[in-house]
Amino acid sequence: MEGSSSSNIRHLRRICVFCGSNFGRKDIFSHATLELGKELVERKINLVYGGGSSGLMGLISKTVHNGGCHVLGVIPTALTPVEICGQTMGELKVVTGMHERKAEMARQADAFIALPGGYGTLEEVLEMIAWSQLGIHDKPVGLLNVDGYYDYLNAFFDKGVEEGFIKPAARHIIVSAPTGKELLRRMEVEM
Repeated sequence: MEGSSSSNIRHLRRICVFCGSNFGRKDIFSHATLELGKELVERKINLVYGGGSSGLMGLISKTVHNGGCHVLGVIPTALTPVEICGQTMGELKVVTGMHERKAEMARQADAFIALPGGYGTLEEVLEMIAWSQLGIHDKPVGLLNVDGYYDYLNAFFDKGVEEGFIKPAARHIIVSAPTGKELLRRMEVEM
């Protein structure tokens, strides 16, 4: 509701963005990543991400870092030769494996956003959704649904509710929006 008290607004300080080391085939994915990075900077929200310097990972980290916000990359030792090509932005924390990476990213962030991505991005965001459902955290989880990228995943969640595999209250764990500005606005509202 417009004009509601500020106590209904969640003040996000550090967001974990899950994204890939590729750009995808459409320029709109890069444009949306840049827009999200600029929104984070405008709101003075720091970034936690997978630590890579290529693809959407490199783009979001560079945008946020160059905008003056803190950037923390968390990367497993085994992925450093694969996901780091060139200079990384901000602070880089190297961990032993994927489980430690996700746990550290979750510990450092007070919200999560998934950009369009592949299996790794999907696995990371689904784990954060499951952790929320299990009560491990109560942090907002957002899907940046660029060009309808997550329409089928959102439909899958709706089907899970319809078929009784996902509780209706748990469906509201996930916030989805087509732009970074709208997604952040929705995530800042207390659920």
